[in-house]
Amino acid sequence: MLANYRAIRRTTEALCAPLAAEDYVVQAMPDVSPTKWHLAHTTWFFETFVLVPHVAGYEPLDARYHHLFNSYYQSVGRPFPRPERGHLSRPTVAEVYAYRAHVDKAMTELLDGEHDSGAKLDAIVELGLHHEQQHQELIVTDLKYNLGVNPLAPAYQTRPIPRGRARPLTFVEFTGRRVAVGHDGPGFAFDNECPRHNVWLAPYLLASRLVTNAEYMEFMEAGGYSRPELWLSDGWATLQAQGWEAPLYWQRDDGGWRSFTLSGLETIDEHAPVVHVSYYEADAYARWRGARLPTEAEWEHAAHDHPVTGNLLESGILHPVGADEGELAQLFGDAWEWTQSAYAPYPGFRPLPGSVGEYNGKFMVSQLVLRGGSCASPQSHVRASYRNFFPPGARWQFSGIRLAADA
Repeated sequence: MLANYRAIRRTTEALCAPLAAEDYVVQAMPDVSPTKWHLAHTTWFFETFVLVPHVAGYEPLDARYHHLFNSYYQSVGRPFPRPERGHLSRPTVAEVYAYRAHVDKAMTELLDGEHDSGAKLDAIVELGLHHEQQHQELIVTDLKYNLGVNPLAPAYQTRPIPRGRARPLTFVEFTGRRVAVGHDGPGFAFDNECPRHNVWLAPYLLASRLVTNAEYMEFMEAGGYSRPELWLSDGWATLQAQGWEAPLYWQRDDGGWRSFTLSGLETIDEHAPVVHVSYYEADAYARWRGARLPTEAEWEHAAHDHPVTGNLLESGILHPVGADEGELAQLFGDAWEWTQSAYAPYPGFRPLPGSVGEYNGKFMVSQLVLRGGSCASPQSHVRASYRNFFPPGARWQFSGIRLAADA
């Protein structure tokens, strides 16, 4: 547990290594957070839910941080307003790293020593580590947004983005039957992945790979953003209000379409998966193709025997690339895949007891489920039963499209 704790904490700080001090504090919209806040909040989690209840005499570095870096846990205090996180020039970046060091020292002493908390302590530490891995992904996606609004299009990294080749899209057929979905067995899972339960699947088809930029351009060139009959009512209203005409980060110039990436402005790779599209755009594209989005049960059934390999955070690319192998390619990595399923509790779902029960359950409304992980997701954090969720208009995540159809 201690080795895993150290490794994950180091990974978080390694993601911040290319940043200047000014990069840590930007919050370009309410849905993203400054990098400095992510560093502090993940530390707050261990302090609040591990050290304070389990270490007698633990002294916080600064008691005011308990309010400042609380995200949404109403049962442990009054959270600082999310839209105002970018207002905080203090504590400084150096002071936040000192906060991390203070908590890391206490966590090391706890995990390296004798304690009588047993499985209960292990479970909350493991939850905290997966929570930090979620914030590693958010550091990448939020930072991309914060840099992407800058007209200088600054690059986070100088690593070139490889170009792949996407083989022709086909559909894989699955027979209809009763299947079990949800987590069941060894290994970590969030409470929203449980309990495992049976569902009935009608025969269905699932696309062999993600939709590419070239395929999405066909939708755009066919007037996809100007045809209300393709769009859900709320999606069409959002399109008009936001002025959408292409995926987020795309911009047109004399040479065609380019997009902002963490390596700077790049010409669109036609073979790479389209990303940074909302549920509304994914649904409209599927409708235009005469297809639909998969349900989360269909997706999980198709993915349950596949190893968790692909273009994930560990590749260091931080951008989706084309796929040209496997009957079902890109199930994990490259892009989160929108499903048509509402984020709702499984039959028999019970939140975790105590304050950590606020982690997932209270968000089970007005959101859609995504599956599979992205190029910013840590490999050890992703599994077939993992349920990500975002509002249907969200575009700043690496969210893409896999088509499905009735067989």
